[in-house]
Amino acid sequence: MNAYIDTAVIFIFSAFVLSIGLLFARTGRNLKSFFAGGEAVPWFIGGLSLFMSFFSAGTFVAWGSIAYKHGWVAVTIQWTMCLGAIVTGLFLSPRWRATGNLTAAEFIRERLGENVQKIYIGIFTLVSVFIKGSVLYPVAKLVSVSLGFPLFECTIVLGIFMIAYTAVGGLWAVMVTDILQFVILSAAVFILLPLSLGKVGGFEAFTQQVPDDFFNLLNGEYTLGFILAFIFYHIAYIGGNWTFVQRYTSVDSPKSARKVAFLFAALYFISPMIWMLPPMIYRVLNPDLVGLDTENAYLKICQTVLPPGLLGLMLTGMYFSTSASANTTLNVVSAVFTNDVYRGFINPAATDRQLIRVARLSSWGFGLGMIGIALMVPAAGGIVEVVLSISAISGGPLLAPPLWALFSKRLNGRTTFWITLIGLSVNLFFKILAPMLLHFKLTRSVETIVGIGLPLVLLLAYELYARAKGKIAPEYLQYLETKAKRTADALAESPEEALEVKKQNRFGMQVIAGALVFVALILLILSFLTTSGVVVTRLISLAILLGALIPWQAARKILAA
Repeated sequence: MNAYIDTAVIFIFSAFVLSIGLLFARTGRNLKSFFAGGEAVPWFIGGLSLFMSFFSAGTFVAWGSIAYKHGWVAVTIQWTMCLGAIVTGLFLSPRWRATGNLTAAEFIRERLGENVQKIYIGIFTLVSVFIKGSVLYPVAKLVSVSLGFPLFECTIVLGIFMIAYTAVGGLWAVMVTDILQFVILSAAVFILLPLSLGKVGGFEAFTQQVPDDFFNLLNGEYTLGFILAFIFYHIAYIGGNWTFVQRYTSVDSPKSARKVAFLFAALYFISPMIWMLPPMIYRVLNPDLVGLDTENAYLKICQTVLPPGLLGLMLTGMYFSTSASANTTLNVVSAVFTNDVYRGFINPAATDRQLIRVARLSSWGFGLGMIGIALMVPAAGGIVEVVLSISAISGGPLLAPPLWALFSKRLNGRTTFWITLIGLSVNLFFKILAPMLLHFKLTRSVETIVGIGLPLVLLLAYELYARAKGKIAPEYLQYLETKAKRTADALAESPEEALEVKKQNRFGMQVIAGALVFVALILLILSFLTTSGVVVTRLISLAILLGALIPWQAARKILAA
């Protein structure tokens, strides 16, 4: 009976999220509205969506595993994301918005040339599909283990659901469901934490039963060098990943783009301290997990303390966090393919209707690829190894050169190509060939330092050389002309188009308000069915209901602005 209640909660929320995505089926009139929300998305919506885009069940599985084994250092690692976002807000996100480009790939074509863009599109698509496919695996594993469903079928069904509303509704469907998923996940964690602490006799009793080094900022293989390298990596990743760039380009101004990054930073300062405590607490309840079994620590604490219904809510939050991360990537990969491959190279004269059709079909194609990758993750050594290794290999070479080009007028396409090629080759050598041929393997810290440091050193060396020679990249001069023309075209936008954008945004805010009311009602119902956590569940339900007034009031003000 317990499994039936949890399964029902998952299916109810899943059906509701899918129906919300389908509500936006008719809002995508052109690529600008489908992929960039008409470049008028409210900054706080963009910030919450960016936060959820970074989050996934892999956060619970990968960082939860580290929290179980090493304690507070899992929080320290995630604080590097906060620092990366602060730097992004100060320097990078406003620059991206000021370019006026729909996608990062479009900027790369205009600033560094078509050849570089083609290479980057290939690498970005491969890496994105692989990483987001890999994080679909852990949530399928969580649902499979918790409810007794076969892992293979779980992966396919959950993946298809994830693809469906992204392919239909575009960016607004992604962002609205991101907000809903953020609320569900936060509600589940705020219920889980007090129940977990109660199980071990309170916070003081918990701290007295853990290893002496459990609350150290650094622990195990996660040294100061690793943390410093991860800070630089996250500056590049949060500031330059094409998925996140879309959040900066879809708001109305560089100032709003800065706010998007700062909201992300605030959330990633607070949330790790709350979300990493449950697997740390489970170390007290069961200190015997070893190897890949430590990836189940978060699930085990949920199964231990959450009553029927609330366990389903937590699983829903974990799945939706993965869905939020993966569907954002789907939206961006589809945007790049449609805008920069199909319209850029295959059919420059395509109509808006043709482009939207290609956008939806490509979402399905890339999404099915993610499902295939998810099915292969167990053979790759687990989610921690997959995510950290891919990040170390591709992060620096792929992200650093375009970010440098935002500020440099000297970097050219040829130099970018060679720096990217050298960076990827060196990283792949140390990750794959050196262990096989030389029986030598870099530590996690050095691997990350080399991955992000080498491209930066090469970029700085070329910048100093070009400055000494007085060189200006010809691509930069061409980019200035293209940017001026785009700015003029933007100023010529018709009043009718501006009105349609406002209507779309008002509709999105109204849907968010209605979705929050629905979540509040479901939580209230669960509070009558659950055997523990009744008071906290009802309080959270009330808080969400009151929170629905914020988007509702914002919707009323949009057309009046």
